[in-house]
Amino acid sequence: MNPPRILIVAGSDSGGGAGIQADIKTATMLGCHAMTAITAITAQNTLGVDAVHPIPTDMVMAQVDCVIRDIGVDAVKIGMIGSARTAAALAERLAEMPGLPIVFDPVMIATSGATLADDATIAAFERLMRIATVTTPNLPELKALSGMSIVDKAAQRTAARSLVQRRGSALLVKGGHAKGRQVTDRLFQQFAIAAPGGSAPEIEWTDPRIDGDSTHGTGCTLSSAIACELAKDWTLPEAIGRARRFVRIAMQDAADLGQGHGPMAQQAVRLDLNQSRWSPMLNHVTVPAKALSESEHFYRLLGLRQIVRSEDRYARFETEGGATLSIEVEQPLAAPVVYLECGDLDVTVPYLKAQGLTFTQEPIEQKWGWREARLVDPAGNAICLYQAGEMRRFPPWRIADA
Repeated sequence: MNPPRILIVAGSDSGGGAGIQADIKTATMLGCHAMTAITAITAQNTLGVDAVHPIPTDMVMAQVDCVIRDIGVDAVKIGMIGSARTAAALAERLAEMPGLPIVFDPVMIATSGATLADDATIAAFERLMRIATVTTPNLPELKALSGMSIVDKAAQRTAARSLVQRRGSALLVKGGHAKGRQVTDRLFQQFAIAAPGGSAPEIEWTDPRIDGDSTHGTGCTLSSAIACELAKDWTLPEAIGRARRFVRIAMQDAADLGQGHGPMAQQAVRLDLNQSRWSPMLNHVTVPAKALSESEHFYRLLGLRQIVRSEDRYARFETEGGATLSIEVEQPLAAPVVYLECGDLDVTVPYLKAQGLTFTQEPIEQKWGWREARLVDPAGNAICLYQAGEMRRFPPWRIADA
């Protein structure tokens, strides 16, 4: 099958942390083909934006029309737009393609604080919101778009619901600018949109805040990942959930580059997300051990990096390609367990049951953060189908200096 085709309309970041550069890395790691229409060239690094050169609208639209005419498109991500004229021209062009998933990230201010959209451009965002599947503002952007004060959660809901009703686009409000140790993102949808898919008009995702300064490009990466997942026919809530996991893992694995807000590590998100709804992915094996210290020493000598140690009975290792291996002390020794990660366990298990397979354990939430179902192959080998996301390589008990 051909990879999903993602058209990215955004500005270029010379530092490689955000914009087109982050978008291309994200789409590539998620198995998609990235196409671009560059709206602006910026001179920027982790400390800030030194200069911005908008691309003329005619040239932006020539890029859009050129790739659509020849290659086609399965989803669109819109980021930094460059000018009000470009926003209007792009909205008019995309309105001719009903049903196409469109993710609009209303970029106004860079992570460093630099302004990336003037008042006229922000005013033109209304036309893009009307044709977008989902718009993804952070809290300052929500305030600017709605014209309302965002002093608390109730005010945030009022502003978001007002925008959804006025503009028609679903709204994912990103909570990273709020204070606290937890980060909550909220999806607001119209009731008419929510009912057919069975999802609520308001959905929340909450996770612990990830400490560190490698946050440059989080919004670009999230919106691009949502576009990629929508192109694979995940529902909007499913696409957002998968995109959020991608962003969090890319933040967890980021190197310390630059003196300011450094780039994320999209390239390090390897086997952490199953891209298929149906096909399980092999990325973890658990083997028994007689003595933990002896087995730990053996696997370190092989070159594996230890990332978890739990008392004297369990350890987990990471390989260069992102696969993991666990050792567990058991007496008597048990057989190894092969772990196959599923994109959606609640889809995979019923499907396999319909094919005649019998499960020894139905899907259940485990205390270590994995959701697992178990069965055996014809020879009696143990197979675990599971979902873990960032908990596979980045659990809260990960060794700090792994």
